[in-house]
Amino acid sequence: MTRGIPDGEPKRWSCMCAYDGTEFAGWQKQPNGHAVQDKIEEALEKIFGSPIRTIGSGRTDAGVHAIGQVFHFDAPWMHPLQSLLQAMRTYFPTGISPLELKEETNDFHALLSARGKRYRYRLFLGWAMPEADRFVYSLKEKKVNLAAMQEAAKYFIGEHDFSAFSVSRGEAEKLESNVRKVWKVEVLKEKEEVHVVLEGSGFLYKMVRSMVGALLDVGTGKLKTDEIEIFLKSKIRTERVVSAPAKGLCLEKVFYHLQNKKV
Repeated sequence: MTRGIPDGEPKRWSCMCAYDGTEFAGWQKQPNGHAVQDKIEEALEKIFGSPIRTIGSGRTDAGVHAIGQVFHFDAPWMHPLQSLLQAMRTYFPTGISPLELKEETNDFHALLSARGKRYRYRLFLGWAMPEADRFVYSLKEKKVNLAAMQEAAKYFIGEHDFSAFSVSRGEAEKLESNVRKVWKVEVLKEKEEVHVVLEGSGFLYKMVRSMVGALLDVGTGKLKTDEIEIFLKSKIRTERVVSAPAKGLCLEKVFYHLQNKKV
């Protein structure tokens, strides 16, 4: 495999990638070295012959999947772009796939340039087959009221303090605002599945899974529809808000240009 020339001028590259999060400790680098970011940086070091630092568009929890995660890195490469993409396909481990590679200007930043994200949560009506079970949450014998979930989803639209639907990571995040803009929460029937599609300017730690968990509890009758609004206004996380399992969640798209988004 031909490598980039180390003493060439570094360029900024962005890569959109997909991964099956089942076996990984989330996106962000971990001491055990078993996060998606760890594995990508190990592969890039093999390609370039020196350590490469990556910056992702954001974190995903352990077990969460992606088909549109974006990261950037700076490195010299004196050959065609397609050959670098092919090298990444060769060295990335099973479960992580680079989908698209672009050369960017130096002011592009995978995290800071992002304007929004789309997530999709998949609920399977019944028992999922083994090949799908890694990517959906099986409801098994649970029955859901789709109309009630759709009605409850409306309360999330707009700019709110989502403290009641997030979990603190510690002291460092207490300085961060918990206000976020959400412009889409759709509950859709897709054959044998129910999909919850969420789009917004950004999402707090476990916010998406907490929103889906609350909607699911509305659908199964554990929560009343208007309790979503009550929780939001309280700005307090309680044990009545339960996070849906990670396996059903997928980061679908990172938006760097917003068009026709009501924010």
